[in-house]
Amino acid sequence: MSKTRVLVVDDSVMIRKIVRTVVSAEPDLEVVGHAANGKIALAMIDQVSPDVVILDIEMPVMGGLETLVEMKRLHPQIPVVVFSAWAEHGATVTLDALSAGAHDYALKPKAKSLGDAQNQLRKDLVVKTRHAGELRLSTGPQIRDPAARSVSPTRPKRSTGNGPVKIVAMGMSTGGPDALGEVITRLPEDFPVPLVITQHMPAVFTRKLAERLDSKCALRIREGEQGAELEPGAGYIAPGGHHMLLAESCGEVRLKITDDPPENFCRPAVDPLFRSAAMIYQSGVLGVVLTGMGRDGLLGSRAIVGEGGRVIVQDQETSVVWGMPGFIAQEGLAEQVLPLDQIAPCINRQVRGAHASAT
Repeated sequence: MSKTRVLVVDDSVMIRKIVRTVVSAEPDLEVVGHAANGKIALAMIDQVSPDVVILDIEMPVMGGLETLVEMKRLHPQIPVVVFSAWAEHGATVTLDALSAGAHDYALKPKAKSLGDAQNQLRKDLVVKTRHAGELRLSTGPQIRDPAARSVSPTRPKRSTGNGPVKIVAMGMSTGGPDALGEVITRLPEDFPVPLVITQHMPAVFTRKLAERLDSKCALRIREGEQGAELEPGAGYIAPGGHHMLLAESCGEVRLKITDDPPENFCRPAVDPLFRSAAMIYQSGVLGVVLTGMGRDGLLGSRAIVGEGGRVIVQDQETSVVWGMPGFIAQEGLAEQVLPLDQIAPCINRQVRGAHASAT
């Protein structure tokens, strides 16, 4: 079995050593080099031929963002996993890196012991490096989540509901920030219904993502808060570290933020949001699932379709990882499977068409 070749770039000797130890212990991964800054890393790429680069952001001489821009110019085929800090500044520059073409990001461990740090790296950085390696070794611009291969395609279960769309519920993970931006920046200011969004991200990151999207969108985008009332033309992103659900009381629908246990190893997770939307809005839900690893969103999509709502998903060719949308498509729950650039027009048609026919 050929191994995924990994180049580790970080200015900390200790971090390089820990990452090298953890990554090299995996039977399918191999650290072929390490560098203390981006300038050294760029010089090494032709020598060690990495399949994946793990890239720190804050480094002397040449930092991560500058290195990433150069890598995308000189070696666009090599995926980069950004290895960033938890701090607020770390969240901002990580989002910059994702916008500049990074494949994914992993957070540097906050741990009290070396063993805990290594365990965190195995659960996050190693998994994302492995997926990035599969991307590099695949023939297309994306990869299918390996677990999705076990799902046999079935005929689409077309929605029986044709009433007005009352809410758009969206979910995404790996590759999601850019995909989400591509979709919601193309929705108009007078969009007639609210959007509720779950992107797998930790705390701080989701607030920064909401702020960034709000500055680029005609819609009003904010991080979800407990008790917030839903408004047309506004998007609400689940806060990192918490589930975001919908709750109805006295005829009003408001956000409910909970610390319930993770689902699909995630908090926030897409399934709780989708289930609560289906329970309240029934056939009035339009579910949208974009690129992402794993199967989060599958059970929630079943609930939406079961109530007569509709689900559309991103196609395999334009997804970074075709896991979340892939499971839904292959189970036949997706009314449409679309390239990323067709999803916003489809949302507009479904929302506007249903509202026009209802008036």
